Amino acid sequence: MSDNQKNKYYDFLYEPLPRWSSYWYQIHEVLSRNPKTVLEVGVGNHVVTEYLKHAGVSVTTLDVEKKLAPDVVASVTAIPLADASHDVVLAAEVLEHLPFEDFSKALAEINRVTKQHAVISLPHWGSVIAGTLKVPMFPWLRFVWKLKGFKRHILSQNGHYWEIGKAGYPLGRVKREMHKAGFEIIKDYVIIEYPYHHFFILKKQAV
Repeated sequence: MSDNQKNKYYDFLYEPLPRWSSYWYQIHEVLSRNPKTVLEVGVGNHVVTEYLKHAGVSVTTLDVEKKLAPDVVASVTAIPLADASHDVVLAAEVLEHLPFEDFSKALAEINRVTKQHAVISLPHWGSVIAGTLKVPMFPWLRFVWKLKGFKRHILSQNGHYWEIGKAGYPLGRVKREMHKAGFEIIKDYVIIEYPYHHFFILKKQAV
């Protein structure tokens, strides 16, 4: 990874407001699981990492890029850590950087090293209908509908081998891979502030 690529993680213009909202959801979903230990797959700008640490969570980072100085230099398809070594595994906007045929391998490894939960977000391409409604004495109501897309995916400069919603990668296919890897999907949703990011909250199935 070049210095220019590394520096983009700290470029304020690369982090518009919608992306910051994605960090909030990552932190919220991880802390909602009350973890003591978290394995974060993919080193970005350390926003989430540092917040979790300040919240009293022990965070271990993993990345294939040695220049990013992760705690563990390795691929998510072959994690050199013990079974059930972390309470939660977080992989936000990472797994699409693998060919889809490696997606199941990565999920299996995440399932192996987590004690119970995983928080995963993936890019979801396509048009969206979204809105909010506020009624007095009731909380905000939000709705997001993703429209099906048929665009063929081409490996882009951002390194995405695939994206949900592109031809051949429907949401159902992604969910089936998660189930095959031994996960129960507690919930999944597209965040209204940044509907390009689709979150999956996973729980390890009882053996």
